[in-house]
Amino acid sequence: MTRAMGAAMRRIHMGNALSAFGLGFTVPYLYVYVAQVRGLGAMTAGLVLAVFAVAALIVLPFAGRAIVRRGPRPVLLAALVTAAIGALSLGLASSSTTVLLSAAALGAGQAVMQPALATMIVDCSTADTRSRAFAMQFFLQNLGLGVGGLIGGHLVDSTRVDSFTLLFSIEAAVFLLLAVVMTTVRMPHSPRIEGAPAQSTKGSWKQLLGNRAMVQLSVLGFVLFFACYGQFESGLSAYGVEAAGISTSALGTALAANTLMIVVAQFAVLRFVERRRRSRVIAVVGLIWAVAWVMAGYAGLGHGSQEMATAAFVSTYALFGLGEAMLSPTVAPLVADLAPTGMAGQYNSAFALVKQLALAVGPAVGGPLGASLHGPYIVTFLLFSLGISVLALRLGKGLTPVQDQPWLARQSRVVARGGASAQPVATEA
Repeated sequence: MTRAMGAAMRRIHMGNALSAFGLGFTVPYLYVYVAQVRGLGAMTAGLVLAVFAVAALIVLPFAGRAIVRRGPRPVLLAALVTAAIGALSLGLASSSTTVLLSAAALGAGQAVMQPALATMIVDCSTADTRSRAFAMQFFLQNLGLGVGGLIGGHLVDSTRVDSFTLLFSIEAAVFLLLAVVMTTVRMPHSPRIEGAPAQSTKGSWKQLLGNRAMVQLSVLGFVLFFACYGQFESGLSAYGVEAAGISTSALGTALAANTLMIVVAQFAVLRFVERRRRSRVIAVVGLIWAVAWVMAGYAGLGHGSQEMATAAFVSTYALFGLGEAMLSPTVAPLVADLAPTGMAGQYNSAFALVKQLALAVGPAVGGPLGASLHGPYIVTFLLFSLGISVLALRLGKGLTPVQDQPWLARQSRVVARGGASAQPVATEA
């Protein structure tokens, strides 16, 4: 990595932390703000949360093509300004219409930030440094979410509207600050990994769907997000409360254990992941999550003490965190390495769209199932986790050796240099 790429990457990582901070700053308190503080009722609050998902699903198909045509930075700047306007408007909104329109702007802006920042990471990294760069991104995102939620929780007062107005105003200011930081980033052109499919860079969805490995990865990604992230605050929490008798404080401890595992294990796990086949790493994550669901089953369906049930439930979230730490330097770099030259934005947006679909469907399926059908809920998601391992191994058969084992590109370059430098010596002899 050149000095220019390193300087750009530091600013991009700052951007990831700030965007996550802004998200964690307000999203946990949206329901309370709309339903209780503004007095618009539970129905409107539920619609606001739905609007976030719908807005993302609408804009992401267009975001990829815009990134390909205009570059990631202009698209990111537009997304940040849109999100800032949405956040500020949400803090001032008092009617259902203005709240929903503001939430749509905020949700659309935040959705586009993800693939734009991911594409900037791709452009400012090499095959050798990409896994570490995405691991750092995931680490900073979780740190930003945690710190944002912690600070936001101390600022809000459900009896004072102005405390929430201040909260959303600070979020808007964070997005605008991030926009200023991003204008200072000088984007170098990064060489791509060898072995990527050589296709046209027009950015059509038809070409993307013709990439069999990318389609397989998208299906795998849907299952990953559906079976894990889509259950955190819906099905799994409902199951914990209803089946395992987990208190709200214990549920908070479980969520904290998930974040703590990611923060503590991320770079230790990275050393293990960097020298393994990506497909096999994902397969191992499926097995780890299968164990997590078994622990959850023990917590709710076993006959141990309440203390044992709580410990098992907290362990479930921690095991999910371990799997997430293994995925962050694996899946996102693989998406980038599957993309033809100039198409990283399109591929990142497509994968973000898959993630949003999974996060929309996951709670809708898992919530009712986890709250009432406890045994079938555990069995269903245990099978989904084992399915992750099967899909990952099948994906590995369709990857080139360099896509599945990116360090092979570095070894081939070293060998090539050694052969080039040895040739003059033989001639002199």
